[in-house]
Amino acid sequence: MSSAVQKRRPPTAQQFVLAELRRAITSGELRPGGQIRQDALAARLDVSRVPLREALKTLEAEGLVVHHVHRGYFVAELSLADLEEIYRIRELLETEAVRLAVARAEDGLTATLERIQHEVERAADAGDVTEMAAANRRFHFTLVEASGMPRLIRLIATLWDATDAYRSLYYTEIANRERAVREHRAVISAVRHGDTDAALRWLHDHRAHAVAALREVLDLDPDDRVDLEGA
Repeated sequence: MSSAVQKRRPPTAQQFVLAELRRAITSGELRPGGQIRQDALAARLDVSRVPLREALKTLEAEGLVVHHVHRGYFVAELSLADLEEIYRIRELLETEAVRLAVARAEDGLTATLERIQHEVERAADAGDVTEMAAANRRFHFTLVEASGMPRLIRLIATLWDATDAYRSLYYTEIANRERAVREHRAVISAVRHGDTDAALRWLHDHRAHAVAALREVLDLDPDDRVDLEGA
């Protein structure tokens, strides 16, 4: 887990464990399909098994982990069909959110996107996959939150939560990081000029490139995927 654990520690042990587990899964630190070893994790976080079990139940309800009888908890693993379905639903929902966001044209939206994009690019240049994934999420949610539709945003967030670990796999490749930077820049330009259609086209391509790259990862046979996770 992160060396800055104490700085982030929320008020209760259960909240702390839940936040740390969610961060580890969505950042790719705990990989899809990997077993969550409760004894080692409890010792590492310096907590008892009770808040850990409660946090795992919460994450199971969210679909981020799965429980197998007599085997324990594992990070949820998506099939290619699952991934493609989630990205398709994301496109439908995010299209509506972005249309509204660009139409509202709130003051400061472009400047905020530019500021976050600098964070994306710093992380990309440094090869910091975890921070790039986090900054990428801030970039996209700044845009969709400008729609002013909280229920729609919550639905989109649920879809993102299910695929964040895979997004981190995507950013391990330099070419993918560079492509994402270019696509973000194009989206910002479209938003600045109020060109909704262009923004939607670039976001469509952005998602499509991620799915295409992840399709190659998920099409690997199980032995190859284990090698990838250990790299």
